[in-house]
Amino acid sequence: MTTEASSWTPSSWRALPAAQQPDWPDQGALDDVLKRLSTRPPLVFAGEVRQLTSTLAEVAAGKAFLLQAGDCAESFEDFTADVIRDKLKVILQMAVVLTYGAGVPVVKMGRIAGQFAKPRSSATEVVDGVVIPAYRGDMVNDMTADASSRIPDPGRLQRAYDQSASTLNLLRAFTKGGFADLNQVHTWNQEFVATSAEGQRYERIAAGIERALRFMAACGIDLSSEATLHQVDFWTSHEALILGYEEALTRQDSLTGLWYDCSAHLVWIGDRTRQHDGAHLEFFRGINNPIGVKLGPTSTPDEVLELCERLNPDRIPGRLSLITRLGADRVEELLPPLIRAVRDSGHPVLWVCDPMHGNTFVSAGGRKTRHLDRVLAEIGAFFRAHRAEGTWPGGVHVELTGDDVTECLGGAEEVLDSQLDLRYLTACDPRLNGRQSLDLAYRVAELLRGG
Repeated sequence: MTTEASSWTPSSWRALPAAQQPDWPDQGALDDVLKRLSTRPPLVFAGEVRQLTSTLAEVAAGKAFLLQAGDCAESFEDFTADVIRDKLKVILQMAVVLTYGAGVPVVKMGRIAGQFAKPRSSATEVVDGVVIPAYRGDMVNDMTADASSRIPDPGRLQRAYDQSASTLNLLRAFTKGGFADLNQVHTWNQEFVATSAEGQRYERIAAGIERALRFMAACGIDLSSEATLHQVDFWTSHEALILGYEEALTRQDSLTGLWYDCSAHLVWIGDRTRQHDGAHLEFFRGINNPIGVKLGPTSTPDEVLELCERLNPDRIPGRLSLITRLGADRVEELLPPLIRAVRDSGHPVLWVCDPMHGNTFVSAGGRKTRHLDRVLAEIGAFFRAHRAEGTWPGGVHVELTGDDVTECLGGAEEVLDSQLDLRYLTACDPRLNGRQSLDLAYRVAELLRGG
C-alpha cells in the first residue's frame, strides 16, 4: 500500500463533496440500513477479486479481450431465474462468437448483481406538468412517475443487497454447474434469436464447435478432465454510485490486510462522478478491486494522467480500465491524444470502448434510443485509433438484455423507429436485444482479426 493510500479509510470519502447522491429524507433510517449491511456476508471475496486483477492484466497486455455487458439498470420487479439465465445466454453466445471468430480468449463480465443505481443529468423531471424527483434506479426510488414513489427509501439498499446475493448464487450455479459447458452451446440460442439471420449464423459456429469436440475426443483426448470446456469464470461489475452502500460492503482481507469493495468483482466511476477533488475518487483509490473510469468527450490528457496517478500509483497491471464513451463522430478526434498520453507515461491501463452512451438520441416518436450502426461505428473508430497508436483495444462495454425488446434501432433484423413502442421495456437506457448483440459480436470478431 502506498503512503497516500495508508491514510485512507472506507469512510474517508465523507469529508469530500459527493456527486449524484440521493437526498435521503431520514438519516437515522439510512444509518440503520448501512449498519446492518456492514455486518452481512460479502457478495464477492478478496481471492476472487485478486484473480480477476491477474486476468485483466492479460487483457491489458493484449493477450485477451474483455466483454462487459448487461442491463443499463437492474430491476426489482423484473427478477426471475429466466431473466438472469437469458441475459447470461446472450453474453455466452457473444463470447463464443468472439473466441471462435477471432481466436482470442474472452473475459466474461456482467453489468449484473449490483447495477441498481443510475446517475442523472437533472435531480428532477417534469411529468404531466408536475416537477418530481428523478428516478435514480431501484436501489434508491421507484420508477413510478409520482412524487411519493420517487422519495429515496433506504430500505431499497437492503433489497439491492438481497437481490444481488440471489443473482450471484444463480450465476455461480449456471457457470460452474454445467449450463456453461461447451457441449451446451446450441442451447444458448434463444428461440427469437435462432430464427433470425444472426441466430442461424451462430448455429453454424455451434456446429463447428461440436465437430471440433468430437474430433478431439476421437483423437483420444480426455475432454472430461478439461475444466475450461465445462465451466467458465463469470465476473460481476457495476457503477459504484451510492457510496454509503459501497462503504458498508467494504471489507479488510484477513490474509493481506488490504481493503476490498465486496459488492462486486469490478466497480467503476461514471463520467459524472470522476471529479478529482470528489468523494468517488477518494473511495476508489483505497479499495484494491480492479476498477474502471468512464471517460466522456470532456476528458483531457492531463485529467486522464491525473486519474491514472491517483487510482493506480503503483502501476499494477489489470488494476485500472479506462472506458471511453466519446460518440461515433468524435472518437478519432478525441481518443488518440488520450491514448498517447497514457502510453507515453507507461501506465498499464486496459482500454475499453463503451459505444452506447455517446450515441443516444431521441427518436422521431419521442423514445430515447440508439442505432446499432452508430454503436458499431464507434467500436470501429476505437479499434482504428488503437491500431494507429500501437496499443491494444482491450474490450467493449455494452448494455443489452436477453429479452426480445425493441429499444435500439437497426440490426440485420432491423428495428425501425415505428417499432420502438412494441417492446420498449427498459427502466432507463435503451438496450440491444439478443439479435443485435450477436451482430455486434460478429463485427468485433472481424475487427479483432484485423478486418
